[in-house]
Amino acid sequence: MIPLSVRWPLGTMSFLLLASLLMLLSVSTPSWGQSSETTSPKAGDGTPFPWNKMRLPEHIIPVHYDLMIHANLTTLTFEGTTAIEITASQPTSAIILHSNHLQISKATLKKGAGERQSEEPLRVLEYPPHEQIALLAPEPLAVGFPYTVVIDYAGNLSETFHGFYKSTYRTKEGEVRTLASTQFEPIAARMAFPCFDEPAFKASFLIKIRREPRHLAISNMPLVKSVTIAEGLIEDHFDVTVKMSTYLVAFIISDFKSVSKMTKSGVKVSVYTVPDKINQADYALDAAVTLLEFYEDYFSIPYPLPKQDLAAIPDFQAGAMENWGLTTYRESSLLFDAEKSSASSKLGITMVVSHELAHQWFGNLVTMEWWNDLWLNEGFAKFMEFVSVSVTHPELKVEEHFFDKCFDAMEVDALNSSHPVSTPVENPAQIREMFDDVSYEKGACILNMLRDYLSADAFKSGIIQYLQKYSYKNTKNEDLWNSMASICPTDGTQSMDGFCSAGQHSSSSSHWRQEGVDVKTMMNTWTLQKGFPMITVTVRGRNVHMKQEHYQKGSGTIETGYLWHVPLTFITSKSNSVQRFLLKTKTDVLILPEEVEWIKFNVGMNGYYIVHYEDDGWDSLTGLLQGTHTAISSNDRASLINSAFQLVSIGKLPIEKALDLTLYLKHETEIMPMFQGMNELIPMYKLMEKREMNEVETQFKAFLIRLLRDHIDKQTWTDEGSVSERMLRSQLLLLACVRKYQPCVQRAEGYFREWKEANGNLRLPNDVTLAVFAVGAQTPEGWDFLYKKYQSSLSSTEKNQIEFALCTSQNEEKLQWLLDQSFKGDVIKTQEFPGILRTIGRNPVGYRLAWQFLQENWNKLVEKFDLGSPAIAFMVMGTTNQFSTRARLEEVKGFFSSLKENGSQLRCVQQTIETIEENIRWMDKNFDKIRLWLQNEKLELL
Repeated sequence: MIPLSVRWPLGTMSFLLLASLLMLLSVSTPSWGQSSETTSPKAGDGTPFPWNKMRLPEHIIPVHYDLMIHANLTTLTFEGTTAIEITASQPTSAIILHSNHLQISKATLKKGAGERQSEEPLRVLEYPPHEQIALLAPEPLAVGFPYTVVIDYAGNLSETFHGFYKSTYRTKEGEVRTLASTQFEPIAARMAFPCFDEPAFKASFLIKIRREPRHLAISNMPLVKSVTIAEGLIEDHFDVTVKMSTYLVAFIISDFKSVSKMTKSGVKVSVYTVPDKINQADYALDAAVTLLEFYEDYFSIPYPLPKQDLAAIPDFQAGAMENWGLTTYRESSLLFDAEKSSASSKLGITMVVSHELAHQWFGNLVTMEWWNDLWLNEGFAKFMEFVSVSVTHPELKVEEHFFDKCFDAMEVDALNSSHPVSTPVENPAQIREMFDDVSYEKGACILNMLRDYLSADAFKSGIIQYLQKYSYKNTKNEDLWNSMASICPTDGTQSMDGFCSAGQHSSSSSHWRQEGVDVKTMMNTWTLQKGFPMITVTVRGRNVHMKQEHYQKGSGTIETGYLWHVPLTFITSKSNSVQRFLLKTKTDVLILPEEVEWIKFNVGMNGYYIVHYEDDGWDSLTGLLQGTHTAISSNDRASLINSAFQLVSIGKLPIEKALDLTLYLKHETEIMPMFQGMNELIPMYKLMEKREMNEVETQFKAFLIRLLRDHIDKQTWTDEGSVSERMLRSQLLLLACVRKYQPCVQRAEGYFREWKEANGNLRLPNDVTLAVFAVGAQTPEGWDFLYKKYQSSLSSTEKNQIEFALCTSQNEEKLQWLLDQSFKGDVIKTQEFPGILRTIGRNPVGYRLAWQFLQENWNKLVEKFDLGSPAIAFMVMGTTNQFSTRARLEEVKGFFSSLKENGSQLRCVQQTIETIEENIRWMDKNFDKIRLWLQNEKLELL
């Protein structure tokens, strides 16, 4: 699954799909108590319920499901029959499984196999707090004997974005059509059929769907046959699946159209979409074929199914979902309009498709045993996006967009409320909270660090071994490290690239090759501890002293007793060949062959740590950037910018020095450092905007435009250049126009006028459209015209650009209207609401409205988007985390503590409170210094 809380422009790095494609998961949540076990639960009818744990017992094993579903898209209801073949590993007369919001009419137990089955009724008890049912047999089940449980049930199509839910779309002619689709990860298969809904209960599935002749049904496997059951009713039979987890089952009943191609190995790949958008399916289809072929080759394991469908769903809260053989997507994550889609949209679609296809191996073939190790699915799929796309689509230069993911992860991982990559979870809200930057981005970044450490070949051998060994099984954290360790044995024998050798090398820089590589011990320090280390480097002649500490916002570094095994890399003014050193202790010293003018650690930003240079270390690096910044790579430049501002936060570096460092950006040309500079500087004035600090805020905005003016002025208003150049152009012009830089505003006004006069039919360069719309939305007529165009647009990119522009209005009434409309979901779909709320929460005129809306509609939001979901986290952070006054802090604390079990315990609440406290400290300490720095004469030279 991909949450894609892709951030919106301004104060953001790549605006990959423009929409904040969030993820919305799971069940309508009862109030999950803090304890998962009750002493003696009572079923709905008052009878004692025979099981008191949130997790299912392990002694009943499902082997196979026969599932028949009949949905009525007019009454929005469905009925079904599930026959589950089970075996018992110990005698029991209670079969416990999951069911949520389903009305069970009948349950029977068939004993034995073939013709000689006996059948007896089962008593059904329900325990809604745990979403469980108990089926009580008249006598205990015999161990190892085949049984089949048959359950007849009915339910309503869900009005949320998970389970078996309703989606609608409007045709070009204005007709509203209904379809039904599924989203089961993590715990919503139980909303569509009674099942053992935990990832370790893998089974095969035979699915039959009943539908009207005018509809089409698709599922994980190819269609085998269609049978007419009655007039106007057809039953589609799909082939039996491979052994898989319940959360990967999928089926869609719709009137979609499709386009198809075959891969070299004979897998049929198809893209399904609403008929009016089928002409936007070709790009994703070609990308999917290329990527599927890449993965088959890279993993040395053939894709095990005969087909792979990619379906664009009109209502979809996540970015995408990896259901085996039928991946589902938000329309903006799959459909590419050659006329109107932006460069960032092309990059985004390619990455999302590669993520979901990587899951066909990581996640589907080999699945984490329980949600505490979700990162084994998601960190890997996120990492493989970059491994695959850098080979299949080199022109997209994905390597330029990897490390901002690590910076994003560090942002939350530096808070006390962070969590280890692998962390215990039990109840639904906790499970949903795992779908966050730590599981995805940090997971990917530490895998990248491990690959850099072991070598690409050794790493690849390890993951192939892992996938082959655990195919169709479930794994824990240590299974991965054991597979890696067997590539690098600890007995000191030679391995690939000499990386695992025990031979002594003369240079201290080969420090980590001097002993056997203990991958498991090393990686446990990165997955079982939260946070990351700050390495302090002090150079004394040829001696380089290194010290590691746990970096944490607020307290700076704290003595948690955490130690990491840090694979340090460095280059110096005398040598640009990468030197390596494994730091396992709190302090260590390495000796250079000769004295150097500067030393730069964490080469290429491959390590998940930050570096502080004591004494004049920072001054020499700042001098290097201002003199010959190309002496180090663009990734190294971006990581220096990031580290400098991280160090300001804990008082290790004065704000003036960090700001001085950014002055070199006047001469920067690469996207990574440019975006990183904007990501550090823009949030500074965003804090001021919410504090009536007009004078300094205005000066700071003027400084930023002066710093970037040469870059802005030289942008052509076209779609020329590489993807990175185009994305940089889009962001620079948007920033310039929103900051009212007149040459930009006048040009955008001219374009908007022409576009409006042509009734929106003039083709604008895609890279400048965002800036043009943002300027156009500032007048009432322009805003109304954009909204009118929004209603008829078939392009996801264009709709997202218009949506963003509408949110930048300085008119409070229009902003309030937008919040109300997108929440209602008639014209602007509710899936867009989290992004709209957040963007208005970033608007100096709108942020009060957004915060108020969140408070007044909290219960409805939780009902629609689910407690613990990334969508809720995105909205909480988006409306509150730029506050920086004590009054606002008390307001936020007061509101969330009043929610009790309906939100006060959420991790995102702890994160936003910590962030506001950090903002207060930061402003108290740095605001006056910024004011004085802005008056410095060297800025006059900009």
